[in-house]
Amino acid sequence: MQLIAAKSVDEYLAQVPEPGRTTLLKIRSVIRSVVPPEATEAISYQMPAFKYKGGLVCYAAFSDHCSFFPMNSTLIAEFSHELRNYSTDKGTIRFPLDKPLPATLVKKLVKARVAENEARQASKKAAPSKKSAPKKAAAGKTTGSRRGAAHSD
Repeated sequence: MQLIAAKSVDEYLAQVPEPGRTTLLKIRSVIRSVVPPEATEAISYQMPAFKYKGGLVCYAAFSDHCSFFPMNSTLIAEFSHELRNYSTDKGTIRFPLDKPLPATLVKKLVKARVAENEARQASKKAAPSKKSAPKKAAAGKTTGSRRGAAHSD
């Protein structure tokens, strides 16, 4: 299946032939039901994506399957038991064109990604910014200050 580069998620989905389109619409609906209201949809890597405090998840249709991309390969390992009936790879979960992933599984994966992105952003805010941290003078070098220097007056 060759899709023309879409500029929006709706444009992408309009190009997907059945039964893939209906399957992806179901996946999209489930994702929308659990993402925070601030989440946005976009095209990323030429696929429909959700973004929330960074990339969240992508999904796509191909000629013989659909895929869900949690954008974190460790999640696939964490959910390996629940994904045992699906073809998986480092960052991909493949499923039939006419049979979407179970809604409960998609919800768990999306909620896990939301939590990861929130934790990552919180840790970035807690860490001092490199730009605002004061620079330390190298040992034995002066920085133009005479503090600590002996005065001879």
